[in-house]
Amino acid sequence: MREFQLGLRLLFGAGRGNRIRFYLMAVGGSIGVCCLALVLTVPAILDAHDGRAAARQPITSAQGPADGTLVLQRNDAYGAKSFTRVFVARGAQGPQSAPPGLSELPAPGEVFVSPRVHDLLREAPAVKALLPGREAGVIRPAGLAHPDELYAYVGTDRSRIADEGRTLKGFGYSYAPFPAVDPSTLTDVRFALATLVLLPLGIFLSVCARLSAASRMRRLAALRLLGLSIKGTQRVNAAETVVAALLGAVLGLGEYWLLNQVMSRAGLPGLRWYPGDGALSATTVAVCLIGCPALAWFVGRRSVRDAAANPLAVRRTAVPRPPSKWGGLLLVAGLGIVCGYCATGLMGRPASSDGPNALLVVAGVVLTGVGLVLTLPLLSYLLAGRLARSTQSLTLNLAMRRNEAEPGSTMRVVTGLVLLVYAASLAQGVLIQLEQVTRPSGPVQDYSLPLSGLGTQQQRELADVSGVRAHAVMMDSWVDLNADQPEAALASSATALVATCAQLQRMTRHSEGCVDGRVMRLDDSDSSLGSNLEPGTSFSFRLRFDGGRDKNLNITFPSDRIVYSGYSGSAIVSSAVLLVPPSAMPAEASPRDAQLLLTSSSDPGQVRSVLDGIAAVVPIAEIELVGLNVQGLEQISVVETLMALGMIMGLVIGVAAFLVSVTDRAVERRAQVTAVTLIGARARTLRAVQCAQVVLPLSLGLILALVTGKLAESSYLITGGGAIRWDLAGIPLLALATAGVVATAAVGSLPLVGRRIDPELIRRD
Repeated sequence: MREFQLGLRLLFGAGRGNRIRFYLMAVGGSIGVCCLALVLTVPAILDAHDGRAAARQPITSAQGPADGTLVLQRNDAYGAKSFTRVFVARGAQGPQSAPPGLSELPAPGEVFVSPRVHDLLREAPAVKALLPGREAGVIRPAGLAHPDELYAYVGTDRSRIADEGRTLKGFGYSYAPFPAVDPSTLTDVRFALATLVLLPLGIFLSVCARLSAASRMRRLAALRLLGLSIKGTQRVNAAETVVAALLGAVLGLGEYWLLNQVMSRAGLPGLRWYPGDGALSATTVAVCLIGCPALAWFVGRRSVRDAAANPLAVRRTAVPRPPSKWGGLLLVAGLGIVCGYCATGLMGRPASSDGPNALLVVAGVVLTGVGLVLTLPLLSYLLAGRLARSTQSLTLNLAMRRNEAEPGSTMRVVTGLVLLVYAASLAQGVLIQLEQVTRPSGPVQDYSLPLSGLGTQQQRELADVSGVRAHAVMMDSWVDLNADQPEAALASSATALVATCAQLQRMTRHSEGCVDGRVMRLDDSDSSLGSNLEPGTSFSFRLRFDGGRDKNLNITFPSDRIVYSGYSGSAIVSSAVLLVPPSAMPAEASPRDAQLLLTSSSDPGQVRSVLDGIAAVVPIAEIELVGLNVQGLEQISVVETLMALGMIMGLVIGVAAFLVSVTDRAVERRAQVTAVTLIGARARTLRAVQCAQVVLPLSLGLILALVTGKLAESSYLITGGGAIRWDLAGIPLLALATAGVVATAAVGSLPLVGRRIDPELIRRD
């Protein structure tokens, strides 16, 4: 305990510079702890979302008492969001307990809405048609998955939902019907966050624990020469590293608390939560308050080893030993695993992510990243020695000799930036994999709306919605279900697309043979749809005129055909066999059994924009997303937000590691820079030396990060089973980012040489 107190006295009594370094360690550690707490809390936020969604889920039964409570749940799309309505008809028997968020079940004519629906009723009064009754209250947070959810309970009579309603037995499932993120996708997200955040975070916290290492080692060596024991020396060192880490952990938890309050109220794109969802758990607090000081103690124990074992060499600044070669074993082991999976892709037999492969891929990625960091000092030492012996440049010789003498000092500056590029390469692979899993398989997205509820003006406005590339009407032929053989009648039915040749061209990959003004058959070379229909077969389509009069339109199946290639998942490919020109439709008539078909890009952002545009024109229309559901679209938004959050945190950690290290290095090198300046070196030469000391080892590390990162990314894509295995398109962007990192490091190294020279620094040393 006396050694610990001695360490604290030395800490606060060793001058302003030492105190500044201590606070720098604490502030740097707080940034890392804040990011760590955020990563650890993301699963809790998603679990809280799913837990509330599961707790309110109605438990129903097809059989029940004649006068039991009935419930009917509808999940519709309002723009790019899911709108859930639960219709409840009270009964004399059965449970009367209310779902979470309500104090009682709604009576007939009563409507309980979420806060977002409450606001929406004022913004878009047409939404009132979806909620028959008067607004009786607002659902409390316990009954909502997130603050922006569109949810409502509607009280109604039994006669209205008797045909479709089911008997209510209670509320609460063990799982959410629509989780915020699908479990299989969540595994990829966790892997991405661990790679983007946790790996650089461990290095960053280690960097913060080793700030002002040379000055502290000289001070500890002096104490060791005065008779302090080895363990006592370690305790003195712990007074600074552990106390700084503990102070940083406390500050980081406070920073996260403020960040959670702000972010939960402002929200992120596609992800909203209540402040309580992101509250710090006991596990998170324990990991931050115990794990971070423990890491600082471990790093400090290793760094004090030389000062405790050979203090005289430290005080006299003896030639340090070359960096250890053992870190290279981790790099070789990681690359062995990664390259092995890449080889399976080259041989055409890609390994799957089942069983032990899932763990091996993660182990290979982590071992490669850690091995890259631990091998950089050795590679920098070898490169510096070779260049110093062969170069004739004074600037390069001075830079390389300093790197050869202190390879670890320079590597603390560049390690964060090297890991940033390595993690960015992996992030590209994770984004590609998630895009293949969560996005539609085709490049287009179709939207189907019932034509019966749309006026002529609304159809024009929907066709002009931003992002809609084409529109058409799809109508089904009339089938007499009262015929002697209704199955045969259904088999001979047909779906026609009412569109021009130009509209068809915009809705397909390729089409040929189309003639405007003629009824033609649609023939997809990749589909057998309509192959059983013979030319001359007549189909009847029901039309309704403006006066309410119905009339049949008979169309004969022609022999003239249009050969086209459709998009995967397109509504045309799955159902249309006829192309009917708009001129063949009678004036002032519209098909009865028909849908308005809109087409846009399948990019999730574009789909959300189109859905919002549709909601602005027809708020209560029933929209069918062909091949996609709104819940899936919301999951894509959440995944993209989490990935963007991970990349931002990785960027913050990488830049923070560079700024903290370069600031500490500027303070620590002042005496050496002063000595070289006093013997005649010009400031311009010294700036070039400092720049070369950083840029050359950084360039070496970045080249390795590019190569190893791309290999790790390819192994991840190969085992993921997607169509894309080699991300060649991402190389230019990554190379450009690498060049930006080098430029940033070069500019950041220039302030290491100041204009003011203080000889007192040498006298003190």
